[in-house]
Amino acid sequence: MHGRQVGPTGPYRPSGPTGPSGGGATPRRPGPPPQPPLGPPGPPGRGRPGGGQAGQGTPFDQTQRIPRVTEAPTEPIRRVPVDPVAAAETQIIPTVPEGAEAVASGQTQLESGLRDEKSLARDSASMALPTLISRATGFLSKLLLAAAVGTGAVNDSYQIAQTLPTIINELLLGGVLTSVVVPLLVRSQKEDADGGEGYTQLLITVSTVLLGIATVVATVAAPLLVGVYISSDSRADPALTSALAYLLLPEIVFLGLSALFGAILNARHVFGPPAWAPVLNNLVVIVVLLLYWVVPGGLGTGDVSLTNPKLLLLGVGTTLGIVLQAAYMLPALRRSGFRFRWRWGWDRRLNEFGGLAAWVIGYVAVSQVGVTVHTRVAADHAQGGITAFNYAWLLLQLPYGILGFSLLSAIMPRMSAAAADDDVPGVVAHLSQGARLMAVMLIPLGGVMTVVGGPLGVAFFSFGQSNVENASRVGLALAFSAFGLFPFALTMLQIRVFYAMKDARTPTLLMVVMMAVKIPLSYAVPLVCDSEQVVIGLSLVNSLSFVAGAVAGQVWLRVRLGRLETRRLLVSTGKAVGATVVGCAVAYGLVYLLFAVLPEIGAVPRAWTTLVLESLLALVASFGLLMLFDAEELRPAIRRISGLVRRR
Repeated sequence: MHGRQVGPTGPYRPSGPTGPSGGGATPRRPGPPPQPPLGPPGPPGRGRPGGGQAGQGTPFDQTQRIPRVTEAPTEPIRRVPVDPVAAAETQIIPTVPEGAEAVASGQTQLESGLRDEKSLARDSASMALPTLISRATGFLSKLLLAAAVGTGAVNDSYQIAQTLPTIINELLLGGVLTSVVVPLLVRSQKEDADGGEGYTQLLITVSTVLLGIATVVATVAAPLLVGVYISSDSRADPALTSALAYLLLPEIVFLGLSALFGAILNARHVFGPPAWAPVLNNLVVIVVLLLYWVVPGGLGTGDVSLTNPKLLLLGVGTTLGIVLQAAYMLPALRRSGFRFRWRWGWDRRLNEFGGLAAWVIGYVAVSQVGVTVHTRVAADHAQGGITAFNYAWLLLQLPYGILGFSLLSAIMPRMSAAAADDDVPGVVAHLSQGARLMAVMLIPLGGVMTVVGGPLGVAFFSFGQSNVENASRVGLALAFSAFGLFPFALTMLQIRVFYAMKDARTPTLLMVVMMAVKIPLSYAVPLVCDSEQVVIGLSLVNSLSFVAGAVAGQVWLRVRLGRLETRRLLVSTGKAVGATVVGCAVAYGLVYLLFAVLPEIGAVPRAWTTLVLESLLALVASFGLLMLFDAEELRPAIRRISGLVRRR
């Protein structure tokens, strides 16, 4: 606030019998001692019964009880008229009984923690449904794509072409916008007289210009960019990939603006529209793929004509989905009170933004070295390898996207506000709470994916142009990499802690550690695996890199912040791992015994039966054991479910 507050919420001013000093008040002889108030203390921020509100007189809950004089005064007391101005500026200090201060402080911290937990749960829940629908519709679009074009070379070409605008956007601004922008926007809202609106307008202006230039340059250079990821003799089709890239690279500017609009809304604690926007994108892609089935003609390797209706539909339709995703958030920005206008010039804080952005771009660049190595190894050694790896990664990210990402989006503004106030205990508390919640939510889901990975791939991808063999490879890649789900989520949380503290250097170094594990092991995979197993080996290596990142990140944060409540995290993780191992073993054993007595059925029906039964049994057993182990992170959910049951 710009003005100086006085009264009970302002700075401490010692008062005595002559009243406050300063303000030109003349010392006065004391009047009669004030009488103690009657009745119990009222709620904070309220006046005495029958009195004014906070800032209008003396709040009841901050009134000091003055003992009555037990001996008669040695001289009569003359009543002096009270100066209302001086009285209003007099701060009355409460008397705290011995030991009560610590109790009150502990109670305040407990109440604050409970409020924050409820608020975090509410914000996370507001994103859970749209994120669930977004992931479900995104997964459906991938299934339709596999059914429409198969899981071979055509799908590989589409996957690579679709990766290019994402990578370029991340290298330019995407990684910056989704990481360091929220802390900077939160700070500008706290520091600027206009609530950060001018700074936000300037960010949008600069970002649009930069992204627009990059879009034009990248589209012109599409064949060169394709050559970075696949060689001329790759199992994928370079010509088809380049043709699709021309149509998909214009997404760059809209991907960047979509990320920026979402960051602005999250900084204003508006989480729903950014979570719903990808749903619209997925629905557009689903409609495009349904139309792809009825449009005449075909699309295969070597078919590079930009006049091919199926090629145009696939490329232009996918780009249209990203355009609508960005446009969907514009009404929400207006409802939040933000008004955009082009703002040219420079703000000194853009220097800070540029410094942070340089490290984030370095982070993305290092990570993309790993992506490039993965892509080339998969494309050179297995037809459909890129598609299988990407689909397994998509399946692995489903629970993270629904639960982990929603939690991160809700916790980031809080963590940024704590960091802006130099509140290290607050930052540590948010980190600990987020890590423990992720442990109890994601470890059981990762265990289930390990058990049902193979059947899941066969159940979902064995139709249309796909086949059981390729589908099984997707499922096995998921099963061998599912242990990396929680380390991946924990690493993403740790990185956001550094960004909240305006430290973009350490996440880049952390990514270097992960790539030091990932790249050599990726090149080693073809040496120890045949062509059909290369994708499984690459998925395993990818998860191992996240384990290395999570360990390194925890050590770095311990050095930076001090104690991190690591013991509480280890206890929660241990409970989750123990419950998951037992629950999945029970589920696997029961289903195995079931099929031992049932007659033989086809591969796809068996896969669906295994998927449904093992998933349900493993989840019920795992979370039931966690409740039996009294995992504190599940208590809010248990209380909510119990309340719903009691209402019925």
